[in-house]
Amino acid sequence: MTVHFIGAGPGAADLITVRGSRLLASCPVCLHAGSIVAPEILEHCAPGTRLVDTAPMSLDEIEAEYVAAHKAGHDVARLHSGDLSVWSAVAEQIRRLRKHDIPYTLTPGVPSFAAAAAALGRELTIPEVAQSLVLTRVSGRASRMPPGETLAGFGRTGATLAIHLAIHAIDRIVAELTPLYGGDCPVAIVFRASWPDERVLKATLATIEAELAANPIERTALIFVGRSLAAEDFTESSLYDAYYQRRFRGRDGL
Repeated sequence: MTVHFIGAGPGAADLITVRGSRLLASCPVCLHAGSIVAPEILEHCAPGTRLVDTAPMSLDEIEAEYVAAHKAGHDVARLHSGDLSVWSAVAEQIRRLRKHDIPYTLTPGVPSFAAAAAALGRELTIPEVAQSLVLTRVSGRASRMPPGETLAGFGRTGATLAIHLAIHAIDRIVAELTPLYGGDCPVAIVFRASWPDERVLKATLATIEAELAANPIERTALIFVGRSLAAEDFTESSLYDAYYQRRFRGRDGL
């Protein structure tokens, strides 16, 4: 018996990986976060699969499901939204599985920031403008930020910021980042990336609060801040330059 943690992707049912869909079809039990995983993704499960919505459950109750499935010899598909590597609450579940010597695997999913960038139609790393992307958030009820991980600290690098779970703190974001990026710095908010009701709001640090007041978004949104979001007049990389010689390009005669 194995617990298979599966990144369900950002929302759209067809953005789950092939491996993830195959695991869903093979497991007789599926635990899923019903509040944030699209119901259509459960169509990848085989008929008769026992579906357990973990949205109203405590960690102790989820652990009990794993233990019961282990005793019954039933593989479990554990669906989490986005990708498992960030803000998935997988770490504490793995710790409990290890306590019971229950095997597990992790199958990555399409992260929300990638789906949000696709919605914007942008690459987030632009030559000589921004070559780093910082995934971060602000302190909330679920967990606090470590003292050294602050918006201002990340902002001093000038990197593009992808701020998760922070739409309620837009005033704080503007106050902390405006002195570092400038009021004319582009901001983009992507609401429910890849879902049917996806929305995109574009503004600057100086105007985003007014734009958000006129077009309210309360949750399930990702905030991007950085010059890469509007860069047009930038230097092209050498990757596809005709005179750039590399191992897989036989252009010795140029």
